[in-house]
Amino acid sequence: MTTFAGAPTAADVVDAAERARIGGDVSRWPTKLGVRERIALLFDVDSFVEDGLMAHAMAGDLPADGVVTGVGRIEGRPVAVIAHDFGVKAGSWGALTCEKQIRILERADRDLLPVVYLVDSAGGRLTDQMGFFPGRRGASAIFQLQVKLSGRVPQLCCLHGPSAAGGAYMPAFCDWVGMVEGNGSMYLASPRIAEKTTGEITTLEEMGGAMMHATVSGCGDEVFTADWEAIAAARLLLSYLPDDFRAPPLRAEPVAPSRADWDGAVPVDPNAAYDVRDVIDRFVDGASFFEIKARWAPEMVVGFARLDGRVVGIVANQPMVRSGAIFVDSADKATRFISMCDAFNIPLLFLQDVPGFMVGVAVERAGIIRHGAKMITAMASAEVPKITVVLRKAYAAGFYAMCAPGFEPRATIALPTATIGPMSAEASVNAVYANKVAAITDETERAAYVEARSAEQRADINLLRMASDLVVDAVVEPEHLRTELVARLHDAEHFTRTTHRRHHPISPV
Repeated sequence: MTTFAGAPTAADVVDAAERARIGGDVSRWPTKLGVRERIALLFDVDSFVEDGLMAHAMAGDLPADGVVTGVGRIEGRPVAVIAHDFGVKAGSWGALTCEKQIRILERADRDLLPVVYLVDSAGGRLTDQMGFFPGRRGASAIFQLQVKLSGRVPQLCCLHGPSAAGGAYMPAFCDWVGMVEGNGSMYLASPRIAEKTTGEITTLEEMGGAMMHATVSGCGDEVFTADWEAIAAARLLLSYLPDDFRAPPLRAEPVAPSRADWDGAVPVDPNAAYDVRDVIDRFVDGASFFEIKARWAPEMVVGFARLDGRVVGIVANQPMVRSGAIFVDSADKATRFISMCDAFNIPLLFLQDVPGFMVGVAVERAGIIRHGAKMITAMASAEVPKITVVLRKAYAAGFYAMCAPGFEPRATIALPTATIGPMSAEASVNAVYANKVAAITDETERAAYVEARSAEQRADINLLRMASDLVVDAVVEPEHLRTELVARLHDAEHFTRTTHRRHHPISPV
């Protein structure tokens, strides 16, 4: 298991047992595999049952019409698959290609099966455009079913090759997209069409490559170096998710944290940088943190982990990047992850060290208020248990967006380093007493005045006062944080929802 801070390696995504399952020395495997090799890697041995193998049996150049569908098992759990075969007409979609994908998605909808998409397709087959494009059983029906399944069952995508034109929306409707660097791509139009249409000259990697989508657009969740790595990561991610929206994720055996040394993990200086992932590693089950969208909007860290064997979703500010302030993309990143956790009954843990939302002309024009409202709406409407931990600073509307007490977390827990307020004491003095400070000409007198006013502000937002006023439910030492969280999650594990209908779709960012 991994934090996926960089391009994952074999050691990151495949433990010894998984290596043995898929054949031991995976380092000798080619980067790009055939469609049936991918399926063999995805499923437990001899568990895959294929549908529609004989599609286009009368056409020797279209075996299975370019897509393999069916149901297999992953760790004993039934899972549906759509796997494109780039060796057949570049994995393009014709009438039967669409029909096979529609049928397996209808089965997933009927039986509530998770779906894994192994995408490698040039898009619609233009020689069969009446088959894939306009009709009721064409590509639009595939997307309709993907949206219908959203929030009901997990949908994971391994993008092994192109996902072109309208077909680019297949990954976009999934809950997670792992892309293979150098092969995986998503684009609505090829560079050639873009040049003809707009005059823009570009490359496929620049416009729709794996690294671009993982770092700029946010459409990709992670980048891998080979097909087998992406598939292994998808299998691992599925272990954190339930079969469908009615059930909680499966528990695992508890594991002690991989680190126990808390000295200096959260600096006292509110302006000192540190990696919040190092804090996460100190209280979650060892090596259990699975980060989502690690390369995109890195000032916000989100991902799944286990606490005493229970799956939790973590939303954390990252002080080592942009001081952990919330930007447009990081608000969207949190929004999507919160929505996913709420859909699949995964408790949410918010780790606050936030100076607030970013300010300035650029972010205002980019719609920071609108994007922040989306994040707050997702957080406020989530019905799963929520717990807030204030690690250090919790300022301004950032405190609200990261699940302040008014949004009904089960508890607001603070470390001794925590400070909660509209802004820092120094910034508050500058805002309130700017004219008075400017009027003091003697530097020593001015410094003394500023320090006196700052001390008054600090006293007003003192942590013990926050606790005595019930803003904070508990102040715990860092080494006791795990015990506190495990106990509170145990007490909340029988939570109920206000309704038994499907919660909501997981909207694309």
